[in-house]
Amino acid sequence: MSKKYVLAVPNFSEGQRSDVVNAVVDAVKQVESVKVVAVEPEHNFNRTVLTFIVDPKHCEEAMLKMAEAVYKDVNMEVQKGDHPRIGALDTFPVFPLQNVTIEETQELAEKLGVSLFEHFKVPIYFSGLNARTEYKKSNINIRRGQYEGLKALLEDKNHPDYGTRKPDLSVDGKLDAKMGACTVTADYEGLVAYNVFVESEDVSIAKEIAKLVKSKEHGWLSIKSVGFKDEGKPGTAVSMNVYNCAETPLVMLCDWVNKEAQLRGTKVIGTELVGPLHLKYVEAAAKEFGYEFNGRDYDELVKVLEENMGLIDFDAAQIIEYHLQPVTP
Repeated sequence: MSKKYVLAVPNFSEGQRSDVVNAVVDAVKQVESVKVVAVEPEHNFNRTVLTFIVDPKHCEEAMLKMAEAVYKDVNMEVQKGDHPRIGALDTFPVFPLQNVTIEETQELAEKLGVSLFEHFKVPIYFSGLNARTEYKKSNINIRRGQYEGLKALLEDKNHPDYGTRKPDLSVDGKLDAKMGACTVTADYEGLVAYNVFVESEDVSIAKEIAKLVKSKEHGWLSIKSVGFKDEGKPGTAVSMNVYNCAETPLVMLCDWVNKEAQLRGTKVIGTELVGPLHLKYVEAAAKEFGYEFNGRDYDELVKVLEENMGLIDFDAAQIIEYHLQPVTP
């Protein structure tokens, strides 16, 4: 029988203390069937995104070991960072990856949320496909006000928004002072983080293009984007979170940004994929340049994208399916 895998992409509120980050990752690695795809600590955000593949039957154990390590060293009463968050283990989303249906993934997310609450008494929000209300489908809504604002709101059960904002599972309807809360969800797949660099050092151009690409009139509502100067990288960046890479393929977006850049007297000089993504999106990009991936030569696949898209700092290990290859003895 073919192996089953889900993809887990939890986010925890520590990105500055490497010893804590390493302890959390090591705890997850101890679990059978876990394959770590990426560990992405971000100092200014003071959070880390951990991406790993795991057999669904081992996912609960991996989550509990991770939570134990996080709750040991992360205290929301003193944690500070630039990224919105409501808890020490802030989110735990799972996605179907191999031989697992979305319905099975939703059931798994339900089990994970209940287990996390039962073991640690941490308040739980269910979001995405597991959301109890329309409002809670969006993690942006759940995080509104962040830990500090949400904690204060839930202290007052007479607050007009209390019913809307209270956790789905909790001891007393409040956030835990130290742990905060955790959002658990299942969905079809996560976002692709994609930067397109334009030659001009005038960041206002990148910001203008970023505003257009996410607009209903000129671009796509499935994209969130900003323009900024990424120190150490060429030019300025149009940075996009692409939530539907099938609808908005990488090459098409690059061409679109280049067209808008040329209208403003500049051009695209490179691209960057940040973090993990699915093989099908990289493969589709390579096909635009006449390359058919043979299922084995990941290095050649990356080379095609480097030469034709100006892709920088990309490693084949960022491709999620790369980690599903049979281990050669």
